[in-house]
Amino acid sequence: MGKVVALFGDDISTDVIYPGRYMATVLPSETPQFAFANEKELNKALTSGEIPKGSVLVAGNNFGCGSSREQAVSCLVGYDLAVVAKGIARIFLQNSINLGLKIFIVPEIEASEGDELELGLEAVVNNTTGKTFAVEKLPAARQAIIDAGGLVAYTRKRVLEAAAR
Repeated sequence: MGKVVALFGDDISTDVIYPGRYMATVLPSETPQFAFANEKELNKALTSGEIPKGSVLVAGNNFGCGSSREQAVSCLVGYDLAVVAKGIARIFLQNSINLGLKIFIVPEIEASEGDELELGLEAVVNNTTGKTFAVEKLPAARQAIIDAGGLVAYTRKRVLEAAAR
């Protein structure tokens, strides 16, 4: 369960999520401080710890469009945020899988800031309104990578399992 802490419309670019002027910062431990740097209130709430881990961003279609910058995903992972969007841009989707960002593609999502969402692989339930919304399931292999915490963690797990046999 997570609380909706921010709502976004359609076509939110990676430059909104992680502004280009911070591209020299690539360490996943350092990127979170620049999440939504141009959205001063949201950035301050994140960096001050006001927004708890497990919180949810809700967006329209084409979330994460624009450049292929991986930092736009790693900065969200750093706060353990989940993204529920009507649609996610292709490269952002692949970066999310690779870095283990919890993403849910929910074309009919309806939510307001402050709503409590129950996030599941089949459905997202808005516990505030009582409405349930179908999730577009990712292929099992891609979901397994997210569930493992990203491609590096997934690969490490698979190598260790193979070595144990």
